[in-house]
Amino acid sequence: MTSSAASVVSARDLCLTYETNDGPVHALSNVDLDVKKGDFVSFIGPSGCGKTTFLRVIADLERKTSGDVTVNGMTPDEARKARAYGYVFQAPALYPWRTIEKNIALPLEIMGYAKAEQAKRIAQTLDLVNLTGFERKFPWQLSGGMQQRASIARALAFDADLLLMDEPFGALDEIVRDHLNEQLLKLWKRTNKTICFVTHSIPEAVYLSTKIVVMSPRPGRVTDIIESTLPLERPLGIRETPEFLEIAHRVREGLHAGHSYEE
Repeated sequence: MTSSAASVVSARDLCLTYETNDGPVHALSNVDLDVKKGDFVSFIGPSGCGKTTFLRVIADLERKTSGDVTVNGMTPDEARKARAYGYVFQAPALYPWRTIEKNIALPLEIMGYAKAEQAKRIAQTLDLVNLTGFERKFPWQLSGGMQQRASIARALAFDADLLLMDEPFGALDEIVRDHLNEQLLKLWKRTNKTICFVTHSIPEAVYLSTKIVVMSPRPGRVTDIIESTLPLERPLGIRETPEFLEIAHRVREGLHAGHSYEE
């Protein structure tokens, strides 16, 4: 992605502190970051480092303590009201009593789309995630990977430019995860979305991303931002190439460098 592209997410000196009975917990500290239009940015770091917290601040699910963050030039609150993003959680979070098409329709119903427009968008997003033919199934009739694809379809249904994904494939086995990584890359290229993606997996971060943000243990700080030099066409076999392994090594070094328990 070119540096001249517009910033979709911009954070400056962003801090978030939780007040607890045991004293303050510093979740994010002085985060500076720009996510450009069309980027696929992965956030990686140890558990509790603030990766998900940062995503939730973007989505207006958490409120910053200080600093600035904007989404398409708006505050997170304004961006939420403008439906500027779709959010995919760690678990599919599908309603078991609703069919797949009815689950995908939920945000469209809330936003007041006409039935005909809902049907059109449901068909389009089912096609994007390769679930055409499963619209009348219930979540319990689908595998975990298919349920997560349905969750992605729901986040795509109202066509927001920004997709926030909180470790969506973490609970899946490696074979399914590899397959969904491939499908997500294809979907990203087809839709030109900007994606912010939280993961604990170094290979997943390197395979998917145009940019990898390495974060330190709490309080979460950005310790490295790695621009990927891999081509946009990425068969799974690319993970065995020297270029891929070199980027993975830099990510691993960044994680080790930022990992201190003395703070």
